[in-house]
Amino acid sequence: MLCARAALKLSVARTYGARFSTHHYPQKGDRVVLGMSGGIDSSVSAKLLAAQDYDLSAVFMRNWDTRDEYGTSDKGCEWEKDWDDVQKVCKVYDIPCEMVDLSKEYWNRVFEPSLRMWEDGITPNPDVWCNREIKFGALFEHLPQANTAKPPWLATGHYARKDWSSSRPRLLRAADTAKDQSYYLSSIPQEGLSRALFPIGGFTKPEVRRIAQDGDMPTSVLEREESMGLCFIGEKKRTDFKEFISSYITPSPGPVKMLSTGRILSEHNGLWSFTIGEKIRLRGMPEKMYVAQKDIPTNTIFVAPGRDPSLLCNSVRVRDFSWIWRDSPPAGLRDGVQLSAQIRHRMRSVLCTVKVHDDQTHTDIDIVFDEPLKGVASGQVSALWDGDWCLGCGIITTAM
Repeated sequence: MLCARAALKLSVARTYGARFSTHHYPQKGDRVVLGMSGGIDSSVSAKLLAAQDYDLSAVFMRNWDTRDEYGTSDKGCEWEKDWDDVQKVCKVYDIPCEMVDLSKEYWNRVFEPSLRMWEDGITPNPDVWCNREIKFGALFEHLPQANTAKPPWLATGHYARKDWSSSRPRLLRAADTAKDQSYYLSSIPQEGLSRALFPIGGFTKPEVRRIAQDGDMPTSVLEREESMGLCFIGEKKRTDFKEFISSYITPSPGPVKMLSTGRILSEHNGLWSFTIGEKIRLRGMPEKMYVAQKDIPTNTIFVAPGRDPSLLCNSVRVRDFSWIWRDSPPAGLRDGVQLSAQIRHRMRSVLCTVKVHDDQTHTDIDIVFDEPLKGVASGQVSALWDGDWCLGCGIITTAM
């Protein structure tokens, strides 16, 4: 009678083998570490990887110390439930696992820099930098043998794919375009991407759920709801997020003015409390108003009705764009090259022309959109693609 691990390997090979490619993946016996969250995506990744002949282990990252948020104890908080589910899954698939506390690294590398940006009225995207600084940064540095000639492979439950061209890794959009998370991975450098694995990138979300239900996946994992929150505070409503951030930033009241007339309509508690393009509720206004501009020196938010052309952005300037292939940006940047851009997760990518902005390193660029976009703000991450191939990302410094 086949042992559980052998039976799992046979089942996965028969059912999903053609979809879970091992080309340019680890070889038999190679060390693979899977970052797990307790959710269904990383749990299915565990199931798929357990069916391979890898030296497989799992790690659960504790990135946020809830005591920073609530006081003396974080006993019984969400991370403990997540860690419990990770251990249940690893027990089913016979995978050794450990928990790593990276909350200090997360605070110093991701949260504190984002906090300063919010305080200045800029709109950061911490989830993008979390992948570079924590998952493929602090976590990778923590892994034994990470700095040896043959470092371990690091797998995650992201919806993304990877292939190779001229012996270099390419980050690709996931097979499920509705779940694609390559935007969140766009800041990973080539060195990290070369050791990355995305086991579920070739599957759709419904297929991932079917894989999870085909076997002994713990019920608590199968019944978990989709998590859509920021990586450090979990799933919270926008109002909860404002309350959360206000506990770290001193209120800085200022006027809310009509862009067209300069008339004061209301008062805000800080530039961070609203982002460009966000709907803002104002009493007595005959139509809906949206944040059109922020004037940082005067601490003023300007609003305009939804039809106002000031809400549209035609181009952005990005400083220090980080190409995944640092030494090989796209040819033709001096004259302008046609690519596609995305400034938020789950937005439809738009065609654009990318051109170097008076820079010898090809990292200061202008991106001109083929069609105007709404809700573009400084601090947001703009990522670029050539078809399905993600080339990198950078922080928007100016929206025009």
